[in-house]
Amino acid sequence: MTVGAATPDIASWPPLDDDKRAFGQQLLDWAADDSGDRPRLCLLRGAEGSGKSRLLAWFLAGAAGHPRTTVHATVPAEGLTAETFAWELGRQLGYGPLPPARLLDRIGRDQRPLLLLVPDAHRAGAGPADLPAADPAALVADLLDPLLSLPQLRAAVETGDLGLLPADGAEIIDLGGRTAPPPGRRAPARATFAELLATVPFTPDGRPDWSRAPGPARRHILDAALRADDSEAAVRGLLADPGFLVHGSATALTALLADERVPAPGSLRRVWRRAAPELTGHHTDGVERAALLHAAAVGTDPVLAEYLRPLAQQHRWTAVWAQPDLPVAALATVPGEEHRLAAADATGRLRTHHMNTGTPAGVIGSPPYVRPVSVAARDAHSMLLLDQTGTLLPVAPEDDAAGLRHIAEHHGAAALTREETQVTALGGDPRSPYAVVGDRGGSLHLWSLGDGQDAPRSHRVHEQPVRAATCLRIAAGGPTFVFSAALDGSVRLWETSTEPMPVPVQQRSYLATALAAADTPAGPVLAVAWSDAELHLWHVPSGRMRALPLLHTCHALALTSRGVLVVGGPDGLYAVRLRLDTLWEP
Repeated sequence: MTVGAATPDIASWPPLDDDKRAFGQQLLDWAADDSGDRPRLCLLRGAEGSGKSRLLAWFLAGAAGHPRTTVHATVPAEGLTAETFAWELGRQLGYGPLPPARLLDRIGRDQRPLLLLVPDAHRAGAGPADLPAADPAALVADLLDPLLSLPQLRAAVETGDLGLLPADGAEIIDLGGRTAPPPGRRAPARATFAELLATVPFTPDGRPDWSRAPGPARRHILDAALRADDSEAAVRGLLADPGFLVHGSATALTALLADERVPAPGSLRRVWRRAAPELTGHHTDGVERAALLHAAAVGTDPVLAEYLRPLAQQHRWTAVWAQPDLPVAALATVPGEEHRLAAADATGRLRTHHMNTGTPAGVIGSPPYVRPVSVAARDAHSMLLLDQTGTLLPVAPEDDAAGLRHIAEHHGAAALTREETQVTALGGDPRSPYAVVGDRGGSLHLWSLGDGQDAPRSHRVHEQPVRAATCLRIAAGGPTFVFSAALDGSVRLWETSTEPMPVPVQQRSYLATALAAADTPAGPVLAVAWSDAELHLWHVPSGRMRALPLLHTCHALALTSRGVLVVGGPDGLYAVRLRLDTLWEP
């Protein structure tokens, strides 16, 4: 294939200045050549103001219209460390925010060809100047070099005049000398701490009002504080100001708090670490950032959480309690007692918990040597367990266990004869004693836990093994919905009086880790936790979806009719209250 045949017509891109047209053509030639003859790295070099970033922006503006020039991620590197760069790249590639090592592993298993643009690599780095993370070379060594070793990835990287990446074997686009900036223009990043602080308005009681601070102050004042004569006092003042934590540069704060030498008030370092992968995303709204930081502080830093609570409560969701010392492997609401949760920890112990606090309310006797991964409750004392071995087990007083034992024996006998009938998922109804069982063959089986039901209502819904399931009976005599997620990333709905929906509710290239559903004043709601740290909330009647971030690893979900959502996993139990009246508004 010739380069001329491979390159889209530059005329289909936005207009480009005549003196940059040759550089634009070279960038197009490099990006569009799929023969494998050109290098996988393209370096954009030149002095400050020579137009490198503008050239990348021009290319990006027209790239989506041509298959061979499609850009899969663009990560401006200014002020980013290897960690914050990896979080953003993971988000754009659809993996969610991942640390560098996990990101490299994930991309290594992603066989699609990827094109990456990296503006301002020469301005990467953040934090104290004496640490490697402040040097752009650390981003190259820790992330860009390993990325470029992957054969399916190509990258156009802006490096300025720095020799950050080896030029040997790379495509070089050298834009040459400096174009002078407008007279009197000053780089805001080099302003002093006092100068930036002077631009920040103050509240009537004399505190900095960071919500009204100009952008340069919010972005650069922490870096300026590190250069100040009394840097320790300047940094300490910013870290102790919750308003700055909400409105200041999340990437700069992340880099600073990674330095264990820097004193941090309370449990800020631990709180920030939990929230940082989301805070460094495109969350510029102060209320949203307050909700994220508040959710990370609840149960860890009471003082910070209380300060943030009034602002956080204005958001679509607000954390209400946390029990980080109570890790769970399985979770379910107790039908008829929405103020109670049934939970199993990693050792197999079963307890009930108060819904309003998460604290343990009682102990449930459980079989020895059982490690439940799912629970479907009939009441506070009787439930069906799915063990990690794929075995269903009843838990109930001996004189009341016959019905649950029948369900377990039914599926146990089936699994002995057909491998595809081995149980892979179990879920319950938060309001009625119903349970749904999913199997390796993609079938779902609906049981009543309260009636002496001989056989379930069954249907094959998926082509792949079921990973998670839940059910919801709207009212006595009303429809019963079964929601399920399979190994292929599909989420499906089956209204049990009809055939399953012909198309999935959702199809993603990630795994659903937990499902929960409830009938709320806004109508039936489905919650789906995903392996890329997203939580999707579906308003079933309208088909609208709202994505929320997951700050904690999620193995189990519970949802009440009042809109309280509980997330359970190895990090503990965490509850948020959803504002059902505004959750799905634009």
